[in-house]
Amino acid sequence: MNAGAKPPGHRARKRFGQNFLHDQRVVEQIVRAIGPQPDDQLLEIGPGQGALTLPLLRAAGRLHAIEMDRDLVAPLAAQAAQAAEFGELALRQGDALQADLGQFATEAASLRVVGNLPYNISSPLIFHLLEQRELIRDMHFMLQRELVDRMAAPPGSRIYGRLSVMVQYHCQVDRLFTVPPGAFRPAPKVESAVVRLLPLRPQPLRAVDEAVFSRIVATAFGQRRKMLRRSLAGLLDETDMRASGVDPSARPEQLGVAAFVALADALAAFMSPK
Repeated sequence: MNAGAKPPGHRARKRFGQNFLHDQRVVEQIVRAIGPQPDDQLLEIGPGQGALTLPLLRAAGRLHAIEMDRDLVAPLAAQAAQAAEFGELALRQGDALQADLGQFATEAASLRVVGNLPYNISSPLIFHLLEQRELIRDMHFMLQRELVDRMAAPPGSRIYGRLSVMVQYHCQVDRLFTVPPGAFRPAPKVESAVVRLLPLRPQPLRAVDEAVFSRIVATAFGQRRKMLRRSLAGLLDETDMRASGVDPSARPEQLGVAAFVALADALAAFMSPK
């Protein structure tokens, strides 16, 4: 979702997932949750029409932003120019799914990423950011509530899945508050929620090979209704699963992150040269 008061002539575009935030109380609540400070290295993804942009700029003094919609870039840049006393907005048009965070972070664990994200790119974008997590201090996103619920879901929940495991492997997930549809124009058909993701430092669970870990998780949840002995049959046998402390008759939604790490490490050991 993009933020901002709708300018004359601009219609929300479905292909960009645009629902413009107009509720100032919600804006203030989000900014308080982020707690921007002077000289923070902030990156806003999808600033839209600037509902969050100017308050963040005022607090931090400088803000990087990436906006996909070409028609929104010039008006937002003009708003920032009129409010130049607040600081410098470094705005670029582009696709955040292709962004190299090294362009925005001067050192490890320094970048604070914020944004109102459209549902159609939320999961791919979060995975893209997690690949560069060594540069990220924290992330604050407004998403569809269902997606936030999935990220925070515990093992055993019907909505616990690949996204839950991968995000919880890398981050502490703090579900902050919900946002009603009426806070946006046009109003979406679902509630939204704001979530804070804190990359784990130090990371308590670390797979020997994270590519193998990702493969195990994706394969298991690709057939989530099947027992692990069937869904992972091409990767691990039942003996390997039991040796890892995992019941082969369990289904993937029953396993915590530690169990998936154990399975991945068993597969990595099998794959490594003897």
